Amino acid sequence: MSQELNKLGSFLASVRQHQKLTLRAVETQTGISNAYLSQLETGKIRSPSPAILRKLSDFYGISYISILELAGYPVPEAGKLDTSLTDLAARLGPVTSEEADELANYLKYLRSKQNKRKI
Repeated sequence: MSQELNKLGSFLASVRQHQKLTLRAVETQTGISNAYLSQLETGKIRSPSPAILRKLSDFYGISYISILELAGYPVPEAGKLDTSLTDLAARLGPVTSEEADELANYLKYLRSKQNKRKI
């Protein structure tokens, strides 16, 4: 489970930094101590509480299922987590459904341009 915690910690740190938040700011908003958050981000917490993970997913606006899976909890309906998606989510931060649609359209456009070059 330590490899999963390292992925979880890196992901959470990346999301927090992308949102330009300090550990103390997250503590103030969530009630989770900055020391605990720091240990969570560095992979020192062996069994992060699902309740803590829920608070963080709600606060950061990210998938609770993804966080649970990264923490090593069994999540039957999620299947295998694609880490490239979590990296992308960390880089983008929370997006609205309209933004997600626009990003998908732009990605289709970029891919169509690449396909035309191959021809």
